[in-house]
Amino acid sequence: MKIIYMGTPDFAVPCLERLVKENYEICCVVTQPDKPQGRKQILTPSQVKTAALNHGLNVYQPSTLKTQEAYEYLKAFEPDFIIVAAYGKILPKNILDLPKYACINVHGSLLPEYRGAAPIQRSVLNGDKVTGITTMLMGEGLDTGDMLLKLEYEIGENETSGEVFDKLAQMAPSLLTETIEKFVKGELIPEKQNEEKATYAAMITKEEALINWKKSSREIHNLIRGMSPWPVAYTVYGGKKLKIFVSSLTDEKTDMEPGKLKKDKNEILAACGDGRLLKIESLQLEGGKRLAARDFLAGHPVTEDSVLG
Repeated sequence: MKIIYMGTPDFAVPCLERLVKENYEICCVVTQPDKPQGRKQILTPSQVKTAALNHGLNVYQPSTLKTQEAYEYLKAFEPDFIIVAAYGKILPKNILDLPKYACINVHGSLLPEYRGAAPIQRSVLNGDKVTGITTMLMGEGLDTGDMLLKLEYEIGENETSGEVFDKLAQMAPSLLTETIEKFVKGELIPEKQNEEKATYAAMITKEEALINWKKSSREIHNLIRGMSPWPVAYTVYGGKKLKIFVSSLTDEKTDMEPGKLKKDKNEILAACGDGRLLKIESLQLEGGKRLAARDFLAGHPVTEDSVLG
């Protein structure tokens, strides 16, 4: 079974690892070009490239798949499947038509909800209770192809996007191999997506991470969860940017103005627009280190005048 595997971030690594472990013939791994990262802009390979090279696999990094060169290169492998997981680029029709069986995408949502670039973060931001993985046949549209198999996951009240991301990444490999095996045996009936229920998960921007303390405690809590580990929800404290990584809901009510802070023993509580207090558990002031609330309080005492935003 010859497979061309396409993926870029860490989400796509477990699926690649499973295919290697189960002795599928990975004839080529396609991933995005190395990109500069960090303050020094050091050229860095994708996580999928690193994993592929560790297994001695052939790696291909075109800037686009819409060239005749890319088409001819991939065609030469005569793949049975093209498997895609968070690759980050649209596949043209001539590439979609290459494999003997199909192009199969592993998507981090229960389609048709959350098509697009940031399904996991958008699900957490919206406070969803359930998400999951969908395997699907790839078409020319953005995550519009027929669905094959699904696997659900219940999101915890305090789980961050990063935590859900890791859970789904570990769930995906078993669903992928089940999909491949059943597809070859003719045991799957592709299901059309209901366009009326389709939603789009746009890429996350740093601007969205700014906290508006006039919103409800649950909305702010979901923002903090959804923006962790990147780009991280933030506010302003003492004229400096304050990142908030972890929070939790409380039942405590308050008549303080939104953004006002309250210290309760070793806890930091912030007033929200719905008259409830939100517990801030992990934070980082501009120029400092990420700290737990009790450690932050040791160097930044909260007074009656302390306010966020």
